[in-house]
Amino acid sequence: MRISAKMILGFRSILAVGLLVTSFAAAAQELPSAKPESVGLSSERLDRIAAKVQQDIDQKRIAGAVTLVARHGKVVWFKSQGALDREASKPMRNDAIFRICSMTKPITSLAVMMLYEDGRFMLDDPISKYLPEFKNPKVLVKPANGAEPYAIPAAREITIRDLLTHTSGLTYNWNEVLGERYKSANVAHGLLPYDGTIEENVKRLATVPLLFTPGARWEYSLGVDVLGRLVEVASGMPLDQYFRTRIFEPLGMKDTYFYLPDNKVDRLAAAYTYYPDKGLQRFPDTPITEGTFTYSADYPYRGPKKLFAGGAGLNSTAADYYRFCQLMLQGGKLGDVRLLSRKSVELMSHDQLGTISSDQAFGLGFGIEGVKTPLHELGSAGSFSWGGFFYTAFSIDPKEDMIVIFMGQLHPTGGLELDGQVHQLAYQAIVD
Repeated sequence: MRISAKMILGFRSILAVGLLVTSFAAAAQELPSAKPESVGLSSERLDRIAAKVQQDIDQKRIAGAVTLVARHGKVVWFKSQGALDREASKPMRNDAIFRICSMTKPITSLAVMMLYEDGRFMLDDPISKYLPEFKNPKVLVKPANGAEPYAIPAAREITIRDLLTHTSGLTYNWNEVLGERYKSANVAHGLLPYDGTIEENVKRLATVPLLFTPGARWEYSLGVDVLGRLVEVASGMPLDQYFRTRIFEPLGMKDTYFYLPDNKVDRLAAAYTYYPDKGLQRFPDTPITEGTFTYSADYPYRGPKKLFAGGAGLNSTAADYYRFCQLMLQGGKLGDVRLLSRKSVELMSHDQLGTISSDQAFGLGFGIEGVKTPLHELGSAGSFSWGGFFYTAFSIDPKEDMIVIFMGQLHPTGGLELDGQVHQLAYQAIVD
C-alpha cells in the first residue's frame, strides 16, 4: 500500500485558477460526462470531496490527488487538486500519471480470464502445466523448538485459481518468514529497478519454499506476478505487448505503461512519504528499506526496464483506469469493445475463498465488500475493489452502477484515511 507558508499561498493562487481550468481537461473531454443531478448525485454534496482533499493538502498530509466519480456510464466528478510536484511548483492535473502498483493485479487478472475464455487453460489446472518450475512445490516448516527450518512436499500443487485468489502459499518480500529467502534468491516485487525479466524472476521465485500448502489460507502474494508470466506463455507475447494490443489499445487506455515514454515522464506525479516525526517529504532519491523489503519511486523511468511485473508494475491515469473499471462494471464490454463475457465478470466478482476465510471475501483479482461481514462504511454489498501501494484505490459498484477512483502518491501514509473518505463522500452524494 508522500513547504513554507509562502509556498502554500503561492500554490493556493495557482490551484484556484487551475481547478477551474482543468476540472474537465482534455482527458475528461474524451470521457462520457454529465451533470451529477442527471444520474442521481448531488453537485453540492460531491463538492465535499474537494473540501476534504484540500483540507489534507493544507495540513500537509498529502501533496495532491485526483478523484473521479462516475455513475450510469457518465463521469460526473473529475478533480485534480494540490501538486503534481510541489518542489517544482507544478499543480496536479487531471491527466497526471500515477504508480498504481497493486491496481495492476486486476488488469493482469483480466488478461488471464481473457485467455481462459480463449480455451488456453482451466482455472484449476496446476500452474506447473505451463510453468514447469513450479512442479512438486515444497512448504517451509519452522520447528516450535527453534531448530533450523526445513522444507517438506506440499499436499498439492498450486493452481491458476490459487494464484488469482492469493491462496497459493506464495507471499511478498516483506514476509517475516520468507522475506530473507526471497531477498537471497533475488526475487523482485516490481517496485524497484530490476535487472531481469518476468520469466527469470518467476523461476527464482519457484526455488523458494511456500509459506503454506496451496489452498490452506489467504496470503497477499506475488502470485499475480506468476500469472503475468502465464499470460506470456499462453499468448506467446511479452506481457506488455499483450496488455497494449489486447487491452489498452482496444479500451483507449493511452497513458498506461510499465515504463513511461520519455515524453510522458513529466506527467508522473511525484511520490512522497509521511512520517509523524518528519511530516510530508518528497520520496528520497535512494530506495527505502523496511526489514527485508526495499522499494523506490523511480522504477517507472529508471533501470533496465525489462521486468513486466504483473502484480505491481503499471502506471496509469484516473481516466485510463476508469475505462478499465467501466469495462468490468458493464460485464466485460466498453462501447463496441468486448473483452470478456458477462459470466466471466460475474465469476471474477464472486467470492472464491468460501470456508478458507470466515470474514474476508475475494474473487478472481478483486476484494469484495459486504459478502461475509456487514458493510463497515457507505457502499453496497457485492461491490469489488482494490488499492495500490503508493496510495491509489478504486471501487466498482454494480448495484449503484457507480465507480469511484482515488489517485495519490504517498507511502508511508502516516495513517491517512483520505482514500476511504473520498469513497464515503462519493456515496453520501447519492440523492436519487
